[in-house]
Amino acid sequence: MAETATSPLTGKALLQKVKGSDLPRRELAKLCGYYTKTKSGSDRVNLTDFYDALLIAKGIPLDPESEKDGRGREASYRVSVHKNGQIVIGANYTAEMGLKPGDEFEIRLGYKHIRLVQIGSNALAENSDEGEDSADTEE
Repeated sequence: MAETATSPLTGKALLQKVKGSDLPRRELAKLCGYYTKTKSGSDRVNLTDFYDALLIAKGIPLDPESEKDGRGREASYRVSVHKNGQIVIGANYTAEMGLKPGDEFEIRLGYKHIRLVQIGSNALAENSDEGEDSADTEE
């Protein structure tokens, strides 16, 4: 079975080692400890582990998919008018607001905006420009 020859660098030590280096990536990864010795005694460089450790050291999340809803889409807070003239507000937004099927909204049109005001929500501020009970979509 393959075993690691040295303990790989992580965090600040890893960042300091790679900063300004002009070594090829495989040599740099090996120098930072990201390799294993095979049964035959040769070295196998683990570039994936090396790159993952660099990302972690820089504070970049390795699994950005974990914040998604599992269907491959993220809420972008932007919509466009479809060919049929409709604007669709996705399930991500309705779930974030805790909306249920049958919830109703009043549509208020402005010069360059559409305001949706939930009907039946407690203590709506009728003249409020900034309310948590409304969602603005600028077009």
